[in-house]
Amino acid sequence: MSFDTLGLSPALLRALAEQGYTSPTPIQSAAIPVALTGRDLLAGAQTGTGKTAAFALPLLERLFAASRAQGASRRPRALILTPTRELAAQVHDSVRDYAKYLRVSTTAIFGGVGMGPQTQTLRRGVDILVATPGRLMDHMERRNVDLSGIEILVLDEGDRMLDMGFLPAIKRILGSLPKQRQTMLFSATFADEIKRLAAQFMRDPEEIQVAARNSVAATVTHTVHPVDAARKRDLLLHLLSQDSRRQTLVFSRTKHGADKLCKFLEQSGLRSAAIHGNKSQGARTKALKEFKNGKITILVATDIAARGLDIDQLPIVVNFDLPMVAEDYIHRIGRTGRAGAEGSAISLVAPEEGRLLRDIKRLLKQEIALENIAGYEPSRPLNFDAPRPTNGKPRNANHARRPHSHAPSKPHAAANKQSRPWRGSRDARKA
Repeated sequence: MSFDTLGLSPALLRALAEQGYTSPTPIQSAAIPVALTGRDLLAGAQTGTGKTAAFALPLLERLFAASRAQGASRRPRALILTPTRELAAQVHDSVRDYAKYLRVSTTAIFGGVGMGPQTQTLRRGVDILVATPGRLMDHMERRNVDLSGIEILVLDEGDRMLDMGFLPAIKRILGSLPKQRQTMLFSATFADEIKRLAAQFMRDPEEIQVAARNSVAATVTHTVHPVDAARKRDLLLHLLSQDSRRQTLVFSRTKHGADKLCKFLEQSGLRSAAIHGNKSQGARTKALKEFKNGKITILVATDIAARGLDIDQLPIVVNFDLPMVAEDYIHRIGRTGRAGAEGSAISLVAPEEGRLLRDIKRLLKQEIALENIAGYEPSRPLNFDAPRPTNGKPRNANHARRPHSHAPSKPHAAANKQSRPWRGSRDARKA
């Protein structure tokens, strides 16, 4: 199958050809024809499967392929919601590239940068708006944006937005949109919350699942190196030093831990940068850019970077700490083994993290090789029945999952969140 057979106009086909795209991916082949009919769509697809084009191309075809002129002042006709700043920026860039030969304007709004330029852009008028929920709510409260003309809504990484505590904001945003619209929801998993959201805000959506739920790329090799927690840094340095030119994404459970680990690696002579929710948008953008262009070879990240980072041919992901939630392992290692390329997922597991590893293996429905590294063997076996690590704070099943946050919440802060329910978790507010 080629893009020519999917019902796209010459302007879109020309833009795709210039970017070297000839054959659609499975999610694109399945989703584009459905989306072109205007029907609501609930699509299950992992990051790296080409899902951005799966919703962007039919959106552009339906709304703008026949346009001949732009008005002087416009309300947005399409809204794309994403969980993180990085994903918003990348989706915006992709949409702009696909729309190269169409008369359409796009913009991305997200936190971490000043609202002034965003406000000016919104007031001038824009056709397609890509946004994180928190910053969009800020503009809505200030009456900077009029969403009454939205014809197509896309929720990208729906499960991740729920994990980050965006559900109240999403409900408020969706409640302000026209009821007569097309809604497309893309999610790596179809958790119960996703199903309830779809039932509430979508009209008889067609469900597409191009990969098994919680599946990982078959080209990824999984390896666990048991090691005492106190020796993890040394073992990581040993592994990274074997090829210091190889791009490596390292996941830390906490922001503070990511900063400490990055500093250790830099002091050891490895070019590194950290990316997490406490970093300014400028610092996050700079770190990602330098990682992509090879100026730095190691990016240390918390789970805020587990999705939406579009990094081509990333050979290796290292879990310095295992994630608190097994599903987040899938999202982390989704950075490698993309588009059929081989990838490696390495986890440094302390004895007390054994239960987290057990949960991951059950989710994957496969064994993961345990390989001791000479000189770094743990002082005791992995404890698969150990209590879950808590990062120094209890986990509340009713609260948004924040496995990468290290600061204990304060009572008065919780009260403030209740008074402004849309803002969700602290990391959601930083998106």
